Amino acid sequence: MDRETQQLFEKHLIQLNQCHLDGTKVKAMTDDERKCFEREQKRMKQSNTRVLKMSGEIVPYRYTSCGSDRTVHYMYDYARFVLTNESFYLEESREHRRSLLKGKKIIQDRRLPTPKSDERKKEAFESLNDSRDSPDRASIYNRLEAVKYAERWWDAYNPQYHHFADNCTNFISQCLKAGEAPMHGAPQRGRGWWYTGDNWSYSWAVAHSMRWYLSGATKGLMAKEVERASDLQPGDIICYDFDGDGHWEHTTIVVMKDGNHEPLVNAQTENSRNRYWSYEDSTAWTPNITYKFFQINDQLT
Repeated sequence: MDRETQQLFEKHLIQLNQCHLDGTKVKAMTDDERKCFEREQKRMKQSNTRVLKMSGEIVPYRYTSCGSDRTVHYMYDYARFVLTNESFYLEESREHRRSLLKGKKIIQDRRLPTPKSDERKKEAFESLNDSRDSPDRASIYNRLEAVKYAERWWDAYNPQYHHFADNCTNFISQCLKAGEAPMHGAPQRGRGWWYTGDNWSYSWAVAHSMRWYLSGATKGLMAKEVERASDLQPGDIICYDFDGDGHWEHTTIVVMKDGNHEPLVNAQTENSRNRYWSYEDSTAWTPNITYKFFQINDQLT
């Protein structure tokens, strides 16, 4: 990038950071993203939450130009030091964004939408209670190891596993496996929950399939659905249907609780750490959003 564009982005970084601190609007942002910040500010006010300190970095990775018009794709990495009812935590996230520049102005800046899985509902319902490939012995779900894995890999990709463009559920499955959740069902992709290195079940990598697997599994990795997010503990799972249309699109893992005893989650695709569980700060959020809260069984068979 030329020096003039670099200077524009130095100012833009300050504006982005300030927006997270106090909701100050960035003129170039889209209306949808402004609404995200308004929802987030409202939630924080209601929950006695404040961002005490904000830091961020812009890393451009694609630059195109045509005359005085330019397009810049960049990563916005930020960290927020947050206080909720006398409890502190550090939230981190990575956003992929795109700015359109005309002359000496950024005329539009937006968060890029995350890809959605094209696997559909039918794969999730096949033989969830099949008796084959049953684990030989009972195991205990190691929540600490699952959370440690989520902390280690939230912003990186373990080379031992396949990496998907929409990687959220693959990442959560890796966390569960790190917590010693037993696999079963291989080699049939519509059966159980498993990964072999060059093949995997739908429930391992597809958000919709994992949601229905957790609702119906009677052996191996099993879970209990609860009514409130506050009932969850580190190592538990939240599933998201952003549009409320019955197609589940996202999965996160609880890594800690805030000062109000509400879950903070780690996730991939839009990589984030210690993010407030409701995702009201996401452009994917809609008023029709539906959540499912799953407590992973500590005794797994």
